[in-house]
Amino acid sequence: MNPYRQAFVDVLHSLENAELAAGRPRGVRLLAVSKTQPAEALAALVALGQQAFGENYVQEAQAKQAALADAGIEWHLIGHLQSNKAREAAIAFDWVQTVDRIKLVEALARHRPPGRTPLNVLVQVNIDDEASKHGCRPDDVMPLARAIALQPTLALRGLMAIPAPDPDMARRRQAFARMKALFDHLGAEHAGIDTLSMGMSEDFALAIAEGATMVRVGTALFGLRNAGRS
Repeated sequence: MNPYRQAFVDVLHSLENAELAAGRPRGVRLLAVSKTQPAEALAALVALGQQAFGENYVQEAQAKQAALADAGIEWHLIGHLQSNKAREAAIAFDWVQTVDRIKLVEALARHRPPGRTPLNVLVQVNIDDEASKHGCRPDDVMPLARAIALQPTLALRGLMAIPAPDPDMARRRQAFARMKALFDHLGAEHAGIDTLSMGMSEDFALAIAEGATMVRVGTALFGLRNAGRS
């Protein structure tokens, strides 16, 4: 018996309910946040139909990729990327969701292998201006997006954010709404903008209500970890 079946079904049901409550058509993508999880756990979700997985660390992801080479997984980097890891990330991942500075744009573009499809990238936004968080300022989104759009080896797809874990869900929802406004502004200037990655296990219904097209869920699928939030 697959140990993740019920959790997976419950999350999909919650996603559907959130879409219905928001009056939106179905289509929000589920990204399974698999950091710290063994390859066997990912394989179990793949067997249930999950395709996209998010990893925080390049080296950890590479080990799982080697173990799951034939699983057809779409790999997303959702953790902070240091410039000296850009070469490995450009090779290993299908998506990098945490592009937040020009230096990283140039490094990823330079190292994406010839012949591969362009690397899908999201601009990470520090929407609540938290000192402890990575991501660019909202005012820097458009200049950074223009730099990405100039790179033929990169595909600008949209925005990503991790709003502050405010216990007041109304304030958290306001952060999601600000991200949606930025997303709409970005889409008015660039073709192909289709991904707004925001919302995690505890707040993805609010994110969907405000326009998220992708939610990143770890705890609700895999259970609690020793540290971090997903």
